[in-house]
Amino acid sequence: MNYKIISSCSSGNATIIRDIILIDCGVTFKRLEKYYKKLKIVFLTHIHSDHFKKETIKRLAEERPTLRFACCEWLLNPLLECGVERKNIDVLKIGTRYDYKLFKVVPIKLYHDVPQCGYRVLFDDYKVIYMTDTKTVEGITAKDYDLYLIEGNYDEDEIEERIKEKQQDCKYVYEFRAKESHLSKQQASEFLLNNMSESSEYVFMHQHVERKKDNANNTES
Repeated sequence: MNYKIISSCSSGNATIIRDIILIDCGVTFKRLEKYYKKLKIVFLTHIHSDHFKKETIKRLAEERPTLRFACCEWLLNPLLECGVERKNIDVLKIGTRYDYKLFKVVPIKLYHDVPQCGYRVLFDDYKVIYMTDTKTVEGITAKDYDLYLIEGNYDEDEIEERIKEKQQDCKYVYEFRAKESHLSKQQASEFLLNNMSESSEYVFMHQHVERKKDNANNTES
């Protein structure tokens, strides 16, 4: 199996690619115990705690003193504050391709309510794109990739219905926030239809579930 989704939901996000790459670190260290010794690098996207769990990052840096971490400039100081040594941090620029010998990676600009990025991960024989927590993927293409890990946070019709139902008590903060900072299943599906080949695989990431059901969305694949 080329990937493992440790968790992808509002309570935590972490995905492992080919045993050596961790993208996002928003889960407890215990969730990573079976995998962390094989990791070569951790790619981080943004500061929200369900993607950037400080305690876990600190523990990873302690247990694996030579483990590399990579991020865009907005996460450099938070990583240093977690105890990661500067020599172990790669600060990446959006749109630049970086060669890690076993694979190449390109950060992608995404649009959330804080500075945010996604990643293209390019092996010689396997191409992955990872995009969650973004209100749009307009202008991004990824033709014939092998794996699409793309946010499908909510259904547009369902969220409009929920807003109508809650208008009387004004308790629909999540619904408005989702529309402003997350990708719908319809948007994700359109992207996939325009980019996938017949052999491509996809996963809808970061699907919203009610808080009491969050654990049901923690899957491994």
